[in-house]
Amino acid sequence: MSAFSGRDVQSRIYRAGVFGRRPVVPVEPERLAAAARRRLSPAAWAYVAGSAGQQQTARANRDAFARHRLVPRMLVDVESRDTSVELFGRRLPAPLLLAPIGVLEMAHRDADLAAARAARALGLPMVISSQGSVPMEETAAELGDSPRWFQLYWSKDDDVVDSFVERAAAIGSDALVVTLDTHVLGWRTRDLDLGYLPFARAEGIAQYTSDPAFRRLVQARAATATASPARERPTPAAVRALLSMARHYPGDLRANLRSPLPRAAVETFLDVFSRSSLTWDDLARLRERTSLPIVLKGIQHADDARLALDHGVDGIVVSNHGGRQVDGAIASLDALPGVVERVDGRVPVLFDSGIRGGADVVKALALGAGAVLVGRPWVYGLALAGADGARTVLEHVWAELDLTMALCGVRSVDQIGPHLLG
Repeated sequence: MSAFSGRDVQSRIYRAGVFGRRPVVPVEPERLAAAARRRLSPAAWAYVAGSAGQQQTARANRDAFARHRLVPRMLVDVESRDTSVELFGRRLPAPLLLAPIGVLEMAHRDADLAAARAARALGLPMVISSQGSVPMEETAAELGDSPRWFQLYWSKDDDVVDSFVERAAAIGSDALVVTLDTHVLGWRTRDLDLGYLPFARAEGIAQYTSDPAFRRLVQARAATATASPARERPTPAAVRALLSMARHYPGDLRANLRSPLPRAAVETFLDVFSRSSLTWDDLARLRERTSLPIVLKGIQHADDARLALDHGVDGIVVSNHGGRQVDGAIASLDALPGVVERVDGRVPVLFDSGIRGGADVVKALALGAGAVLVGRPWVYGLALAGADGARTVLEHVWAELDLTMALCGVRSVDQIGPHLLG
């Protein structure tokens, strides 16, 4: 049985309360988000919390959880419970993964390293983002022996794709998570209102600037670049952006300020970030280049799940990117049952988009998910208290999962099923 106990977490909080101590970050999800909003800059809050268009898909994700109701069962011996699951040959202590979140430096200066410390403290897998603020090798070193997956945005440049895949294998990734739904950026109104794209300031592109294939592209671009006459008077914002580019590019800051490389890196990234010409047949090329399990993230239609199986993928993540890509899209939770039915147990089906607490996890598992990816909540904790804040949020989600299992009359994750839903 799992050594983790939600009751122990709960008891620790109440015992500390006797001495006037409160949790490191708010436990209640709305208060957690509100506290993070006060801490984050307007640009950071817009990027982390914002979704596409009128935010309809983000609302649909939460509304879907509200529609599904749990039906607890009584007089079941649940004194001991096991929250562990097995994925790709590894036994995990809980069906929880840290979703890939880019540009974590907007939330906290320790960025991906703090997230890795939180994951390591709990033994939970971290899905390292292609848009990390820290090179994957440094994040992996911070993870120690804890499991890690790598999220791949499929670049327009094949050499960059191959290099990312090789690096992901070299850092010991258990799986390669190919994100399908962001081959172009969605119409993110909150970011647009601020005119703020972090990548244009070299934020969140550390995987690229640390990559040899990408840097060859940058060198070639810088070598052929010609100075163009300024058409607009420099503004303080433009100066800050250039300083950000220089600070984020590897090497000495002063040298970077005089070099064309930092700006060339941003321009190169914006050119090669992601590819809209991908088809199902391209998966064969990826399979030739890696023995890692390939997991497709962004599946929402059952027919796409069938095609994924036909093309030999090893796992699926049902996700609408937290509502960040298509406004008015189907809720991720509503898409889950159809995908699970079509997959019929042939590969693991994971869930992403809308998880805010442990009861949400139980609902997703009851609808057929093998595990869930948690995103925004732990980023809010990261913003408030660094690694300790992110760890505490994840611990709270895990504790509520464990207690909800007990209250619903199930002893292990494999006992969670549709019979728990009314």
